[in-house]
Amino acid sequence: MPPTGSDPARMNRKKGDKGFESPRPYKLTHQVVCINNINFQRKSVVGFVELTIFPTVANLNRIKLNSKQCRIYRVRINDLEAAFIYNDPTLEVCHSESKQRNLNYFSNAYAAAVSAVDPDAGNGELCIKVPSELWKHVDELKVLKIHINFSLDQPKGGLHFVVPSVEGSMAERGAHVFSCGYQNSTRFWFPCVDSYSELCTWKLEFTVDAAMVAVSNGDLVETVYTHDMRKKTFHYMLTIPTSASNISLAIGPFEILVDPYMHEVTHFCLPQLLPLLKHTTSYLHEVFEFYEEILTCRYPYSCFKTVFIDEAYVEVAAYASMSIFSTNLLHSAMIIDETPLTRRCLAQSLAQQFFGCFISRMSWSDEWVLKGISGYIYGLWMKKTFGVNEYRHWIKEELDKIVAYELKTGGVLLHPIFGGGKEKDNPAPHPHFSIKHPHTLSWEYYTMFQCKAHLVMRLIENRISMEFMLQVFNKLLSLASTASSQKFQSHMWSQMLVSTSGFLKSISNVSGKDIQPLIKQWVDQSGVVKFYGSFAFNRKRNVLELEIKQDYTSPGTQKYVGPLKVTVQELDGSFNHTLQIEENSLKHDIPCHSKSRRNKKKKIPLMNGEEVDMDLSAMDADSPLLWIRIDPDMAVLRKVDSEQADFMWQYQLRYERDVVAQQEAISALERFPTPASRLALTDVLEQEQCFYRVRMAACFCLAKIANSMVSTWTGPPAMKSLFTRMFCCKTCPNIVKTNNFMSFQSYFLQKTMPVAMALLRDVHNLCPKEVLTFILDLIKYNDNRKNKFSDNYYRAEMIDALANSVTPAVSVNNEVRTLDNLNPDVRLILEEITRFLNMEKLLPSYRHTITVSCLRAIRVLQKNGHVPSDPSLFKSYAEYGHFVDIRIAALEAVVDYTKVDRSYEELQWLLTMVQNDPVPYVRHKILNMLTKNPPFTKSMESPLCNEALVDQLWKLMNSGTSHDWRLRCGAVDLYFTLFGLSRPSCLPLPELGLVLNLKEKKAVLNPTIIPEAIAGNQEAAVNPSSHTQLVGFQNPFSSSQDEEEIDMDTVHDSQAFISHHLNMLERPSTPGLSKYRPANSRSALIPQHSAGCDGTPTTKPQWNMELPRKGTGKEQPPLEMSVHTAAAAPLSVFGKEPASSKHSEHHHHHHHEHKKKKKKHKHKHKHKHRRDGRERGRGPLAFPSPAGGRSARSPSLYRLSRAGGPAPACRAAYRTSTSSAGKMIERKKKSPSSKHLIYIIYTIET
Repeated sequence: MPPTGSDPARMNRKKGDKGFESPRPYKLTHQVVCINNINFQRKSVVGFVELTIFPTVANLNRIKLNSKQCRIYRVRINDLEAAFIYNDPTLEVCHSESKQRNLNYFSNAYAAAVSAVDPDAGNGELCIKVPSELWKHVDELKVLKIHINFSLDQPKGGLHFVVPSVEGSMAERGAHVFSCGYQNSTRFWFPCVDSYSELCTWKLEFTVDAAMVAVSNGDLVETVYTHDMRKKTFHYMLTIPTSASNISLAIGPFEILVDPYMHEVTHFCLPQLLPLLKHTTSYLHEVFEFYEEILTCRYPYSCFKTVFIDEAYVEVAAYASMSIFSTNLLHSAMIIDETPLTRRCLAQSLAQQFFGCFISRMSWSDEWVLKGISGYIYGLWMKKTFGVNEYRHWIKEELDKIVAYELKTGGVLLHPIFGGGKEKDNPAPHPHFSIKHPHTLSWEYYTMFQCKAHLVMRLIENRISMEFMLQVFNKLLSLASTASSQKFQSHMWSQMLVSTSGFLKSISNVSGKDIQPLIKQWVDQSGVVKFYGSFAFNRKRNVLELEIKQDYTSPGTQKYVGPLKVTVQELDGSFNHTLQIEENSLKHDIPCHSKSRRNKKKKIPLMNGEEVDMDLSAMDADSPLLWIRIDPDMAVLRKVDSEQADFMWQYQLRYERDVVAQQEAISALERFPTPASRLALTDVLEQEQCFYRVRMAACFCLAKIANSMVSTWTGPPAMKSLFTRMFCCKTCPNIVKTNNFMSFQSYFLQKTMPVAMALLRDVHNLCPKEVLTFILDLIKYNDNRKNKFSDNYYRAEMIDALANSVTPAVSVNNEVRTLDNLNPDVRLILEEITRFLNMEKLLPSYRHTITVSCLRAIRVLQKNGHVPSDPSLFKSYAEYGHFVDIRIAALEAVVDYTKVDRSYEELQWLLTMVQNDPVPYVRHKILNMLTKNPPFTKSMESPLCNEALVDQLWKLMNSGTSHDWRLRCGAVDLYFTLFGLSRPSCLPLPELGLVLNLKEKKAVLNPTIIPEAIAGNQEAAVNPSSHTQLVGFQNPFSSSQDEEEIDMDTVHDSQAFISHHLNMLERPSTPGLSKYRPANSRSALIPQHSAGCDGTPTTKPQWNMELPRKGTGKEQPPLEMSVHTAAAAPLSVFGKEPASSKHSEHHHHHHHEHKKKKKKHKHKHKHKHRRDGRERGRGPLAFPSPAGGRSARSPSLYRLSRAGGPAPACRAAYRTSTSSAGKMIERKKKSPSSKHLIYIIYTIET
């Protein structure tokens, strides 16, 4: 039997010198994608693909490919018609009968559904049968060309059409389409092997209207017009072997800009945005130069294309030789705030060209290497471009994010290893989704995964040095580029795939260092480290006694053993000490260098060699210590809580030159509201050479301290005099100078100070009147006429400041708030907001930043009870057609309203939008915002929690989001937040037919339920034959035997099979089906009242008991296709293999049971079941035919088929379905006995 699948253990075992071992029984070498018709009106695509494959085993008779939502018309192999089956279990994960509503059950079913079609395990949705005429050809391992005609109609994922509803032709309207998706989603728009590890060369052809441009991967070879000049075809060739997952497409009326600095780089944008495009991309060549220089390696492709499109799925998506960006990243030279963000996006996409597109990964468990390397070199670019301070600030930001996430959720595992008994050391940290596959991950987990990956690369760099690190990258790239130029040696191409073990091997070869402990700590297990540090100074011995405790019992933490750096700043200078953290040692004695304080006034040397005068009056007279820092280089993924006196934090803030230390000091000083802290913060605000982000953080800290010291505070409100001195007129201190944003540092400070000042409160907990007047004056006298930069972000921050000054309304005698009896201060704020909103309609600001701030401010006024709480304004701003930032801000307000007012109506409105909104990003954001700010949680009672909501969300994640992995995982996250892992509390208790033991992955039949299946149902009485059949059904499970155990790993195939055939019974004359098949084949699919259809002794049915775990599909077209081809090829082709070909029969039998577990299970019960089946087969069995006047939907018929009686239709139709994983199609009607979850199935030997 050919290895059509490989068990995951084999996939992920250490790949030594043997290189990559493919899970597929063939090697793909070349693929042609030709899309010859794109209709923007109907949002449809028609085309074909041609895959050139070399079989790697003899007797290959089934080929599995990936394809979702494509309608497949015909498949030809070497010009011979081939029969095929389409089966996508992810369309509906749990079946309609299943009244299970717990997330554990869903997650297991979803993980199984995804792996059933996972190309990395050799699976796929499309299974093609090699015509028998080609078997000899295949046995000689000769080339096969598979030609597939397909179409796409209104795709819900993978390809996104943007068609503005305005006047004019499609090009004039700016209509465009582009490919998008998360991880490997290419299968959504053409049939392929959608795996990062299957590389091949590509020929891509797209025929579009003459006014459109098609941009795709590789080199544009030629553009050919049709005779009537109305259409043209773009021909692209990609000669560097690339995986299908890195293929992309963008078609639209793009304006084209050839990069003036690098002619092989081309930029594309939508009409009228060319000036912005020129400015935005003018910097890209510097990024190229930087990467090529540090990697000492040329950019791997012959060209690079950037395409800016609307309604982007993510801001940056990198594909082979091209990247797709959101058009919202474009900006002019007047915009300050967006510039660094856009440059970062460009740099990120370029880093992924090297690691991610050119170098791909062997399997999902190696993804961390690619994300880590591309994130790491992007960090190096950032350090060079924005400076060390910005870089260290970014590292601290990323570290804080990952630490907070892991402590909250229980950990991020970079290198999930499956099988091989490793599960014990490597427990999956996440209960509500499987981490074994990218498509089952929560989106937040995936972003944190990328963040942790680059931080771990930085830890490796700390261990082996940057020089060696870059040598390792260079080695990977040069091996890959050598391999990519081997045109006819496709076995060499696996050098372009990176694996964890290969990467570690390169590191040890290049550096000679063993980093295994580091990998074991951060890559092979999840969790971060939590340190608590405290110290005492022992004057007698002149030592610092440092105590470092660890918390490794909380979720998301782990124990750290190894070196830890501690920096001590003393009077005589700064000293580094490396402590060895052992299993149980807590106390460490660190000798001090300085004798305690001398009276001689002398300068104190700092870490960077600078010497400064300090006022030492605050410090402890006995000790020479100024401050202590634990792990200053962030060389451990950790959270440090260290205790030191307030004066030490103040010294650290003032004199430590590292921005991370300053930020730590600022957050610590919030706990010490003293005049000394106030002074230290004010000094930092005034220091021009201090990093601008530190000064911004100091503003907010100062506001908090001022509020804590409100009774003792003297002088004007915090920061006011400072702001007046820096930004206001000398003669008239309440009038601000005309804007001049030439110094970006002072621009950011000028923007932030008023926002922080607005947080000040007086003794009555109100915002001081003079602060509000001051902010209103800033707005009133704002003058941007002489400024070369736009002030839209500045004005938006002024509105944020107004919102910050709002305090809860005091209501007198419950009077209703109207505009007449508004508090005068609030009236002023409301007038400003209204004026700004009206101005925005006439003169919109860049990215509508002002509208966004106004909407937030209105929500603040509503929440504080100043204006009536009403979501209608936000709902109108959230409609499709507004700019995306406005929509998100409005939706955020609606989500908040839903929570505060417990409004079921708004929750329904939001969920409807999740289902129907045209923009994938907006749908994703709504779920994300509901998860972050949920209307209720699993631990609280809420009127919103009811059965209808559970059903609606279940349906959304079960079948409503099958076209977008990210959306489905978002729905799962929301379900988890609202209802938790187990069955939602608002549901009635189920009567379970099975007792699930999830720990052992076993399910035991509940014996008490069987008799109920035969309970005197009227339907059953009408049809005595089915009744007897059911009685017979009890035998295998009668109490004489032990409870039958069901192996949960084998549960998917049977269910698919049965629901497929029930479907056939249910829709005997679906117009769609009859259209695609000749009349005579109909009899094969509909049970007739004839003796020939009864069970005959010749068939040897074989039992296979399985649990419902895989999904059926809602989509009918793929089924129609397959039935049609099944009919086109003689039916016998599928069912009967030639008797002589023994191996095929064997293969035919076990085709889907390739995993060892399944095989074992199957053989265990085989003989017993065969015997039962044979006896049962002899019994007479009359089937009500739909033609016989009685509905095929009758419950007894359902129950009979589900009880596994040898339904003749099942047997006849089996031939069309090849194997037990037939079609999965949902039944519209629930059967009466829907609580029983037992399925039994025949696989038929011939």
